[in-house]
Amino acid sequence: MQKYPIGIQNFSELRTSNYLYIDKTQQIHHLLNQGKYYFLSRPRRFGKSLLISILEAIFLGKKELFEGLWIAPKEHNKIDWEKRPVIRLDFGKADFKTIGLEASIHLKLDKIASQYGLQLEQKDVANKFEELIVKLSQEKKVAILIDEYDKPIIEYLDATELEQAQENRAILKQFYSVIKGLDAYIHFFFLTGVSKFSKVSIFSDLNNLDDLTMTPLGNSLLGYTQAELEHYFSEEIDQLADQESVARNEILTKIQQWYNGYSWDWASNETVYNPFSILCLMRHRRFDNFWFETGTPTFLLKLLRDKQLFEIDKVEVDAVNIKSYQIENLDIYTVLFQTGYLTIAHRPNPFIYELKYPNQEVKTSFEQYLLNYYAEQNHTSSLCYRIAKAFRQGDLEDVQEFFQTLLANIPYDLFEAKQEKYYQAIFYLALKLVGYHIEAEVKTNRGRIDAVVQTEDTIYIIEFKVNQSAEEAIQQIYDRKYYEKYQNLGKKIGLIGMNCYDKTIKEWLVEWLEQNQ
Repeated sequence: MQKYPIGIQNFSELRTSNYLYIDKTQQIHHLLNQGKYYFLSRPRRFGKSLLISILEAIFLGKKELFEGLWIAPKEHNKIDWEKRPVIRLDFGKADFKTIGLEASIHLKLDKIASQYGLQLEQKDVANKFEELIVKLSQEKKVAILIDEYDKPIIEYLDATELEQAQENRAILKQFYSVIKGLDAYIHFFFLTGVSKFSKVSIFSDLNNLDDLTMTPLGNSLLGYTQAELEHYFSEEIDQLADQESVARNEILTKIQQWYNGYSWDWASNETVYNPFSILCLMRHRRFDNFWFETGTPTFLLKLLRDKQLFEIDKVEVDAVNIKSYQIENLDIYTVLFQTGYLTIAHRPNPFIYELKYPNQEVKTSFEQYLLNYYAEQNHTSSLCYRIAKAFRQGDLEDVQEFFQTLLANIPYDLFEAKQEKYYQAIFYLALKLVGYHIEAEVKTNRGRIDAVVQTEDTIYIIEFKVNQSAEEAIQQIYDRKYYEKYQNLGKKIGLIGMNCYDKTIKEWLVEWLEQNQ
């Protein structure tokens, strides 16, 4: 029985306690021999901290930890395994929230200096960092490894805390400003984080970094490839297939649908699995939303609701903006991409990326959380399935009743501000969550249809109005001939007009389109 390193970020503990390790050392070897300054952005729980720990073990000369791995000392290995000074800073574990960022950095630098028998004299964080680097590199150049560099900023991206994010960004900008001028003292520099901020910020002083985030090498450096999944978890895959009474290829397809799909390399067809979810799947032998439940920032859901965005699958974004963003003007799709809720589907032209949900875990979980946030309640799933069942059975009165219940807990001020778009969002998310084919804002040559729902034998064309009659909604469907594009699909076509106001559906009118109309 393999030991799965769920939550294990220390490479020494992982290796000495016989936890499973998916060997990425060939890619790491390539990094060490092809460059010196690197940046890598990846979502949480993708193995960034473990990668930093592996690099630290290499620079500390702990070659015994690598026995049996690709990088272990042998003829093809170009690593000298010499022990050298290492500055490792982990902002993911910093106590900046309680004592402030500057005080936290001072404590960390002083602790590292003490471990090497040094006393630092400089009083500000930038000069103290420079002093530490220079003093440590007297005999051998220093390796600098910084994990979760952006945590002191992204913890405060909510609009109410933006001032703190800006203050911390200024501190970090000053802190990192010394790096570029100390090249003679630095052997290797590696920086990780979830996000990349625009070049007018921290990265204006770190413009010598090789950004691996959207490169072929970076794509598979973290996360598990299909080959790695089938090699390292072969027995578990067979056991899962037996447990679910399906063939091996069927269980592989199911695993792929649930947890694969992440891509940061637009030119490659290779996608990777979320490592945390795969380890949890193999440990617990059940399919669940493992990664998503480890924490979703509320500010993202709030930002989507405030911007009235709910249909975020298969969106197109600017190729320049996707790589970085400004905290004062957050691009929601860039944030969703960098945090792992969206990934690259393809690149239709040099200026555009199309983004999509990476897999079923993220899609289902995100839509559920977003619906809960829109509806201001935590238990919407049962209502969604009742709405779906009523649609399937053609019982449109029940659809109306259950939809009313879904709206009941939402504060009045949200409806007053958002108008019909809010009703549309609730309806869309509820049906999308239970697997219905639903489209919102469907373009035609005469306008946009609010929503289109398709069942096995019926297509429903839906128009929302706020404080207008349901008859006006139906008439708009007729006047703009929204039904034309669906008339040759061999399905019944139902027209639904809704007059929504004051948190309720005041009127609900259904008409069936004549086949020869």
